[in-house]
Amino acid sequence: MTDFTARRTMMVDTQVRPSDVTKFPIIDAMLKVAREDYVPAARREAAYLGENISLGEGRVVLEPRTLAKMLDELGIENDELVLDIGCGYGYSSAVIAHMAEAVVAVESDEQMAKEAQETLINADIDNVIVHPGALAEGAQQHGPYDVMIVQGGVAEVPEALLAQLKNGGRIGCLFMDGPLGEVRLGYKSDHGISWRKSFNAAAPLLNGFTRAKEFQL
Repeated sequence: MTDFTARRTMMVDTQVRPSDVTKFPIIDAMLKVAREDYVPAARREAAYLGENISLGEGRVVLEPRTLAKMLDELGIENDELVLDIGCGYGYSSAVIAHMAEAVVAVESDEQMAKEAQETLINADIDNVIVHPGALAEGAQQHGPYDVMIVQGGVAEVPEALLAQLKNGGRIGCLFMDGPLGEVRLGYKSDHGISWRKSFNAAAPLLNGFTRAKEFQL
């Protein structure tokens, strides 16, 4: 029988801590949340590898290092409302729930959304709402949000989504340019979003986050 607890500890010790992620709430959450419960059954044995876990149709669970470093940069506080975009089966939302006051998790696949909510409830995580719907539309009715995080690659972020972020809020996105990508942190003010580069990573582009084609007459 696989000792997933030992694998979880090894993941944190070999993938998360060496990436300069040392904030206790992140380490604690990643040690507690059973990553194997939030991936397809056929991928349970691969849940703790240092790579993105495929959910099919271009969707992934981000590798532990990428998620941990994004959370480290975002610095989520325990009185904040977080929008988790593209939660899949709910792993990222489960981790964030240990840090935030509440999480709204958007998932476009209705079956994944249903299973995510069930898994979160079974894990006694009661501060996450799974919102079925288009990822690029967010969940305006529950906002505005202190923090947003996108669980996949983007080329650009829709304005309708950015409008749901509070002034003074933060957003973490993985911007892809071909096979290469970099995580950027955005800070919202009256003047819009100010982005800064953080670290390199990669993930498939999400539907609704591709760059609009420019047409010339």
